[in-house]
Amino acid sequence: MTAAGGVSCRVAEGRADLDACFAVRKEVFVAEQGVPEDLEYDEYDAGAVHVLAVRREDGAPLGTGRLLTGEAAAVKNGGDATVGALGRLAVLRSARGLGAGAALVRAIEDAARERGLAAVDLHAQTQALGFYERLGYVAYGPEFPDAGIPHRAMRKSLHG
Repeated sequence: MTAAGGVSCRVAEGRADLDACFAVRKEVFVAEQGVPEDLEYDEYDAGAVHVLAVRREDGAPLGTGRLLTGEAAAVKNGGDATVGALGRLAVLRSARGLGAGAALVRAIEDAARERGLAAVDLHAQTQALGFYERLGYVAYGPEFPDAGIPHRAMRKSLHG
């Protein structure tokens, strides 16, 4: 479990945690950003490591993210099985500024290290590049659209 301020993060276990992860994603991506629901949930959800951020004081869900490994990650990162794919990072509007996003990224990186991965890739919305750069990610390649939103690929080595 990773903690920051009044936020703690854990790998989702059980139906209640997964439901909380999916509810956060629906609120942020579908309701707030207008991503079609059929694009938000995909075949990778079943095998992903989902991480849930909760308010320490009462356990209320604040955010989520997922880690893809193996073949699922390789599809996202150009074929490298030693690189995980961080995705679907979402923090409820009411929880932004509390450190939940950074805590989620660190928890996902911890999960990647535990699985022996050398690096983590992600596809960042261009408006979030600065957030990920502050956490050590480096952008590469051209901008591309995903669900109609401009993105850039980014990577962080987990060694050194």
